[in-house]
Amino acid sequence: MSDFYSIGLGVGTQNAQSQWLEVFYPHPVLTPAESTVNAILSALGSVEATDNTCLSVSNEAMSTIANQLTEAGENDLADAAKRLSHSQKPLVVTLLATDAAPSSVPEVYLKLHLLSHRLVKPHTTDLSGMFGVLPNVAWTNQGAVDLNELPSAQLEARLKGELLDVDCVDKFPKMTNYVVPAGVRIAHTARVRLGAYLGEGTTIMHEGFVNFNAGTEGPGMIEGRISAGVMIGSGSDLGGGCSTMGTLSGGGNIVIAVGKECLIGANAGIGIPLGDRCTVEAGLYITAGTVVTLLDDQNQPAGSAKARELAGKNDLLFRRNSVTGAVECKTNRSAIALNEELHAHN
Repeated sequence: MSDFYSIGLGVGTQNAQSQWLEVFYPHPVLTPAESTVNAILSALGSVEATDNTCLSVSNEAMSTIANQLTEAGENDLADAAKRLSHSQKPLVVTLLATDAAPSSVPEVYLKLHLLSHRLVKPHTTDLSGMFGVLPNVAWTNQGAVDLNELPSAQLEARLKGELLDVDCVDKFPKMTNYVVPAGVRIAHTARVRLGAYLGEGTTIMHEGFVNFNAGTEGPGMIEGRISAGVMIGSGSDLGGGCSTMGTLSGGGNIVIAVGKECLIGANAGIGIPLGDRCTVEAGLYITAGTVVTLLDDQNQPAGSAKARELAGKNDLLFRRNSVTGAVECKTNRSAIALNEELHAHN
């Protein structure tokens, strides 16, 4: 049991067919101690955690888990289990013996929680096939609602003189309804999905967006888009309206990332990974196939290359020549310094 991957005790929402729509884990655990795993298995009885599994449990079973965890000295998780045992909504115990591709909604949600709790970083947990597992859900002011049950729920609310406000229809909820990491500012919470990893000192401005399995090391100023799978290094700044290209739509296998102390200017974008201390001029979109003119120390042309050949290299400045229109690259002699006062008080 020493290499057990993760456990989660949760409460969630099911549809009329008892299918899970979402799960909240107040205290997800990565690589739990053997005593923790044994306490939960003992409370569940005949369950063997040799494979990944999720079990719907009763309030009484959750109370038993709380008692067993208390005896094992796992006080934080025991406290969460004790509070869950009073729930009027469905309860679940999710046991991940290994980091395998998730096969159920509770498994996906546990891994998304691990990311947003900063227990794992993007690309370090297996999320393969998750889109086929997660249902589309109506996220409302009364929680998650199955789309097939939405018309009835809307009518029921109206008959009570209420309004069922549908915020969005999506597979992912917003992160802040599940996790608010310490030391971050998020101006528009709907623009950060559960499964985002936000390092301490990160500021997400109103037009910033962070997808699942993506995020920032922190500190950082994000006024642009961080697509799924993209990680932003510490001290970097994404200007208003800029974009990082993800791999979900194109099927590419290049992992886009941004190094430390980089600046992507307003309305710019990248389709290649950047090393440390790189700058992309405002309005310039660099893709892997972009032909880049290389400049020497005297700012004279010294050859050309496809942008993919410069991927991951440090200290580069990408700009567009305002006379010729050519995309140019020269050594970036100055690192981007974020406003320390601004990010020290998140």
